[in-house]
Amino acid sequence: MLSSVPHTDTVIVADLEAGIGTLTRLPEQAVEHTLVIVEPTPRSIDVGKRAVQVATERAQGNITVVANKVADDEDNERVRSAFAEFKVVTVPTDPVVIKADRQGVSPVDIDAEAPAVAAIGKLVNLLG
Repeated sequence: MLSSVPHTDTVIVADLEAGIGTLTRLPEQAVEHTLVIVEPTPRSIDVGKRAVQVATERAQGNITVVANKVADDEDNERVRSAFAEFKVVTVPTDPVVIKADRQGVSPVDIDAEAPAVAAIGKLVNLLG
């Protein structure tokens, strides 16, 4: 589907299924920026490492790792050390996100100043 999008100044944000399958099917150099979302668990970090490897091999733009659901400094360090050569953006565990999910709304609609909302805002600025 992404390969059918014309190459213009259009910005497309795609939430792809977990794993590396989509990355292996994209043509080389198909995207300008790849976000690899990982949680601070061994299995998630392992999949994230494979995704980074494929994205690197296929020249899928700048790679940023997003450490999601980070509860403490130990979680943060676990992800940062696993992806030391990449930019890592940390999104903390935040009860506002859980509340928003249960209500079917965006976290920014509940608390625009919540820690996770602020972290995602920094990520948007990084990409902009």
